[in-house]
Amino acid sequence: MDIGATRGWWGFRPVPPEPRSIVQLIRDRTLDAELAALLWLLVEARLPVIVGAGRGRAGKTTLLEALLDFLPPGTRRVDLAGVMETFDWLPHARELGWQAPTAADSKPIQRPPDPSTTFLVAAELSDHTPAYTWGDHARIAVRALSVGYGLGATIHADSLEEVLAALHESPVALTDDELSRLGVVLFLRLLPPPPGDAYAGPLRRISAAHYVRPLSRDEHGHLQRLGPAVLATWSETTDAFEHYAWGVMTELADRVGRRPGEFEAELARRREYLAGLAGAGVVEPGEVRAAIDGYRAVGQRGVAG
Repeated sequence: MDIGATRGWWGFRPVPPEPRSIVQLIRDRTLDAELAALLWLLVEARLPVIVGAGRGRAGKTTLLEALLDFLPPGTRRVDLAGVMETFDWLPHARELGWQAPTAADSKPIQRPPDPSTTFLVAAELSDHTPAYTWGDHARIAVRALSVGYGLGATIHADSLEEVLAALHESPVALTDDELSRLGVVLFLRLLPPPPGDAYAGPLRRISAAHYVRPLSRDEHGHLQRLGPAVLATWSETTDAFEHYAWGVMTELADRVGRRPGEFEAELARRREYLAGLAGAGVVEPGEVRAAIDGYRAVGQRGVAG
């Protein structure tokens, strides 16, 4: 259920771009099948995902929506209502620091969401329009990760340092420990059309993919604050992606509840599956969602067998 669609705030929401599937983005070379397969595994486990770009019309929303097709069946999506968001549906609002009155203050919340199956979506983390999420609203959205909610959002930023600085400073004012929950942060780069092709539009590439590593404890129970890890980068010289997830493969496997060997094998299977869809021209969003569901169904039958 899309809670945002029932709350009467659509007059503030910008017109969304035409949907494009993750397979179409692979064919467009916005990313490659290996990075897409890795993101499939992570988003399916409801890791937060933030898509940034310094320029407008870089394709942030298009990429985010394509990635959300990887969310597992039964996920309850909540689209945040920008400045009109009241968090009336959020039983944890008060404990997360929300000061305004909510439904929980006066009456029980009807069908409260289950954090373990709920994914929050912010059209953008900024104050550029009333539809976007910033200040107190953005702070509560990120803090909701601490009680098990997922989060997808876009943001105007060219680097991970810019993202962390923007969310750390007032008026969002998140702590470093809170920012460690951001999960996967991707950056898009907008490039000019190929030389000599007057009909081609601009090119888009994921220039970098980062994994923001959450607070953890060592075997002695001591808190560990580990720096972010680079999952992939794009080379302008070769127009190809270089992959580094192998350096944190054990951590990623643990984060999604898989053994490292199983995680690597599943990553390879999904990479080949997505590459096969791209090669076969299966690119329409509805077709790709059906193909993703079909892959899951086969995998579940295999586990049951």
